[in-house]
Amino acid sequence: MAGHSKWANIQHRKGRQDEKRQRVWTRVVREIMVAARTGGGDPTANPRLRLAIEKAKAANMPADTVKRNIDKATGNLEGVSYEEIRYEGYGIGGAAIIVDTMTDNRVRTVADVRHAFSKHGGNMGTEGSVAFQFKHCGQLIFAPGTSEDKVMEVALEAGAEDVISDEEGAIEVLTSTADFEAVKNALETAGFAAEMAEVTMRAENTIDLVGDDAAKMQKLLDILEDLDDVQNVFHNATISE
Repeated sequence: MAGHSKWANIQHRKGRQDEKRQRVWTRVVREIMVAARTGGGDPTANPRLRLAIEKAKAANMPADTVKRNIDKATGNLEGVSYEEIRYEGYGIGGAAIIVDTMTDNRVRTVADVRHAFSKHGGNMGTEGSVAFQFKHCGQLIFAPGTSEDKVMEVALEAGAEDVISDEEGAIEVLTSTADFEAVKNALETAGFAAEMAEVTMRAENTIDLVGDDAAKMQKLLDILEDLDDVQNVFHNATISE
């Protein structure tokens, strides 16, 4: 199916993530520890841990650092215990925002998130206030110029739910969370390397922001993403610079 243009927004987001590469290790370590604690330290039996280890490899994290944090999480070494907490709220123009955190101090974390929202034009919401506007799914994005027919053939055969192209030619493959890894592996085996591949909260509908509103929304998102305990920030705004 065809969809409206998302490519510029995706590239914008990827660029922002690249700028903050130094923070990646901290977030990957937390993801490894929570994944190992909740699903066990054996990656062959723990899909979430496998994905976390992939992120660690992509960030050039040494294997012994990965192993040490798995051991901490599974009780083989003394370590910090993190819990996952999700916060929801509204940004500029009523845009929906989800903030996923991992923390060892929930009082500190909620205070930091609430302050960021209130100081930068947003509002904290209650649990469930915006989550219904997002779908928890696997998402793979391929650059314009990739063969849509071939990607679609491989992806659907591997269990993808949908393949969407935008007006710039970028291709988005959507999967269930359970099938994400199988679809990703099938596409990689077929020679298709995604620009972005992740299990995410994907907005069902988007809000276009331009000018001052776009700048204010980006500022709010940057502040939230820079908080020490924040792992991921999801939103439904399309930001035009």
